[in-house]
Amino acid sequence: MKYTFILLIICLLSHNYLVAQSKIHSAVKIDINLSKEIAPMKPIWAWFGYDEPNYTYMKDGKKLLTEIADFSKPVPVFVRAHNLLTTGDGTAALKWGSTNAYTEDANGNPVYNWTVVDSIFDVYIKRGMKPLAQIGFMPEALSVKPQPYRHTWQPGQPYSGIFTGWAYPPKDYKKWGELVYQWVTHCVKRYGKKEVESWYWEVWNEPDISYWKGTQQEFFKLYDFAADGVKRALPTARVGGCDATGGAMKFLDAFLRHCLRDTNYATGKIGAPLDVILFHAKGAPRVIDGQVVMKIGSQLKNINDHFNVIRAYPELKNIPVVIGESDPEGCAACGMSTNPENAYRNGTMYSSYTAASFARKYALMDSLNVNLIGAVSWSFEFENQPWFAGFRDLATNGVDKPVLNVFRMFAMMKGRRVEVKSNRMYGLRTIVDSSIRNQTDIGAIAAKDSRSASVMVWNYHDRDEQGVAEEINIQVKGLPSSTVTLKHYRIDNEHSNSYEVWKKIGSPQSPNATQIATLEKAGQLQLVKDPETKKIQNGNLSVPIILSRQGVSFLYFSW
Repeated sequence: MKYTFILLIICLLSHNYLVAQSKIHSAVKIDINLSKEIAPMKPIWAWFGYDEPNYTYMKDGKKLLTEIADFSKPVPVFVRAHNLLTTGDGTAALKWGSTNAYTEDANGNPVYNWTVVDSIFDVYIKRGMKPLAQIGFMPEALSVKPQPYRHTWQPGQPYSGIFTGWAYPPKDYKKWGELVYQWVTHCVKRYGKKEVESWYWEVWNEPDISYWKGTQQEFFKLYDFAADGVKRALPTARVGGCDATGGAMKFLDAFLRHCLRDTNYATGKIGAPLDVILFHAKGAPRVIDGQVVMKIGSQLKNINDHFNVIRAYPELKNIPVVIGESDPEGCAACGMSTNPENAYRNGTMYSSYTAASFARKYALMDSLNVNLIGAVSWSFEFENQPWFAGFRDLATNGVDKPVLNVFRMFAMMKGRRVEVKSNRMYGLRTIVDSSIRNQTDIGAIAAKDSRSASVMVWNYHDRDEQGVAEEINIQVKGLPSSTVTLKHYRIDNEHSNSYEVWKKIGSPQSPNATQIATLEKAGQLQLVKDPETKKIQNGNLSVPIILSRQGVSFLYFSW
């Protein structure tokens, strides 16, 4: 009897503790004030990129691009791809692509062939997309060290193996500049002056590391001749650089100084064209005690540090800035079997990370007064690869992964961003300096236009594990109508999640037609329940939700 009584007391204490914990979890409050506008809801999310340009016109590549273009309308999506000038037969492979745009005849005369690169750009233009046209890499006939040229890298092999003859300077910079001139001239003839004026051209990729096998000054020379070729072909074209890596602030600074103050290698005048500034920003996940632990702060610090370099030049205040690659880590083609730290990519962690990180990109843009216009998610699709192999991609074998639905959410956010306050959202400086290491980050970003308002809410943590779903009370102020229609979308283990459905049907590597149809449906953005009509009191509405760890909710109000 005595022991039964003690056990009862322990149970009661445990119950009281759980109730107390439940009350703690239920204390999350997010206030949305539609009357306090911050800035335009720039579509910085509508930028994507990938290493393998030949996937563009393949079956699943075209399908994914069609989806992205359709849900983004009327916002034009910009697409950046490597290897647009690389020599080869157009066969796609991991971290490789080619167009054979430039070869030379027996006498060393240039031979231009735009067939493959046209087939890439045609896919974009047909869908209303815009090239962020990367001028690179070095054609074999121009490289100072052409052999070996075609790499055969596979995941798990040393990354250094990819840097072959395409990464070297040209043997003739005038021929290099003429190649760019001929390419832009061809694009103007094919697509029209007005269309090409709406693109951006950017020279090379990550010249501060082995993507460029020349010196810093040789890169500046490469840039000058390329930019001169662009402007000779179309003076109103927009060109820039330099897409340095996340920690390469000194390189970016030297590049900006060169463009503003140095003698131009191509023209002999002071300065070089600079219509857009680009750099990269990456996180740094690791496996700790058997679990993936992200480092969102590393990516945001890259952005913060590069913004500060740009801000040091007052004459660049209004120049558009693009984060040319903006991702949780560095290698899209490194699957989770060879790189276990990338196991976050199939499920909801990639989704919540994307939501939480993009909100901070807007906040950094605001706090540092930088004209950020785009953040390229270096993630596309990998044709004819195993299902859910853990590549950093938006779809697998034509089936959308959960992360793509975050971009569907962003596409519905119109008008102007408005004030958001949350008692569980990490402060900007804290997350930049320390990432997310204690309680989860429960925050939101919100926008409104004349007939709608939208709120994206996430429950994110750097450690990839499941946790207690938390009650969140969302208070929306300033609604201008007496009634609104509320649509509540969700990404979690039960909604908008093809990966969880794939596991439930046995993780097939050769799914049949019925299974594929099921997976395709599961990959779309899903409502939590049917749309509801809500009555508004004095412009205010309270919306309680329950959101699991790594989940993302999206509330869309229309009137």
